[in-house]
Amino acid sequence: MSVQIGERPLEGIRIVEVAMWAFVPACGGMLSDLGAEVIKVEPTSGDPLRGLKIGGLGENGTGGDGPQIDFSWESYNRGKKSITLDLKTEAGQAVLMKLVDGADVFLTNLLPPARRSMGIDADSIRARFPGIIYASGSGSGPNGPEGEKGGYDAISYWARGSISGTMTEDGAERPVGPPGPAFGDTASGAMLSGAICAALVKKLRTGKGSSVDVSLLGTAMWSMQRLICQSTQDGKLRFPRPANPKPYNVLVGNYRTRDGRFLALCMLQADKYWARFCEVAGRPDLATDPRFADARARAENGDACWAEMKALFAGRTLAEWKDILHRQDGQWDVVQEVGEMHADPQVQANGYLQRADYGDGTTIPMVGLPMLFDGEPLPARRSPELGADSDALLAGLGYDEDAIIDLKVQGVVF
Repeated sequence: MSVQIGERPLEGIRIVEVAMWAFVPACGGMLSDLGAEVIKVEPTSGDPLRGLKIGGLGENGTGGDGPQIDFSWESYNRGKKSITLDLKTEAGQAVLMKLVDGADVFLTNLLPPARRSMGIDADSIRARFPGIIYASGSGSGPNGPEGEKGGYDAISYWARGSISGTMTEDGAERPVGPPGPAFGDTASGAMLSGAICAALVKKLRTGKGSSVDVSLLGTAMWSMQRLICQSTQDGKLRFPRPANPKPYNVLVGNYRTRDGRFLALCMLQADKYWARFCEVAGRPDLATDPRFADARARAENGDACWAEMKALFAGRTLAEWKDILHRQDGQWDVVQEVGEMHADPQVQANGYLQRADYGDGTTIPMVGLPMLFDGEPLPARRSPELGADSDALLAGLGYDEDAIIDLKVQGVVF
């Protein structure tokens, strides 16, 4: 879908990002798509996410003569400006302070000891710029005995946050791993962007800046809150996850079709949909069978009802079932593969997957923000090359050509 750049909600907001990897940069990328000017400050060697090989996803690209694309880098650093600075030097820190002067938000995920050594901890930044919003991402929260410890989504979000344990079947040889790279990072980055937007509203209303922090662990708990609260109340260690669970409501669950695909049903008000479902499925006798007449009867005869449902779905292909299920009002959907998402008509209609200009005459696929403003999606843009904006940003801060060359000779700027 071609998306035109128009007025975006955060235009006029300046954010200075000193962050690496995925979690906090994903937040900056989201704010950039929302219209903020996000200046990414990278070490002279670059954010280590650039070119990172991730399992079987290491060899990215289009093949042939097209550009080799690192989609992790592109996704989380979309639309930003890049300047390289050696923040271990006084000259580098001096440039950073000039960038922060006049910024609305300072965004970071460096560990607290590194921040203090560079003079970019919350106390130092807000003492110098009291109106700024200081936003940080952490592994497990800034307080407590591990407040200065780092984290990654695979451990702090997925493992420690109880998601993996809850998804792992009883007696499994190993815990279930995350479904893809930066799964918890992107969720946590979105949560941090929400906190920043709330802090911007507070500043607009009160004139006061804030310090905000979002952690991978905290975001996982927000996602898992229903089970965490229930287990805390009941004193349970975990809720069993049997390998092949029998549903209490046969209209809620996943069923395999004749061609090996799956359909997901979520008809929570089962009695409202049962008779019509049975009719369009060609089995009106199931609705009139006393064993299955209502939700209570179906629960009491769960094994028999479930066996009927499994056999019913196994008798037709996915395409046939899609046609059948469209003729009733109950809620359902297809269990899709990632390679099918680009062709989903709802994805296309809402601009959830876009083509971004790669800068060399080609375009690359980019997932857009899952937000529409006035019915329209916001455009996704590609990420910057390392240090692409260093000279322009330095010139904008008042550095002349000789001063910029001097910073480069010193190794402060790449």
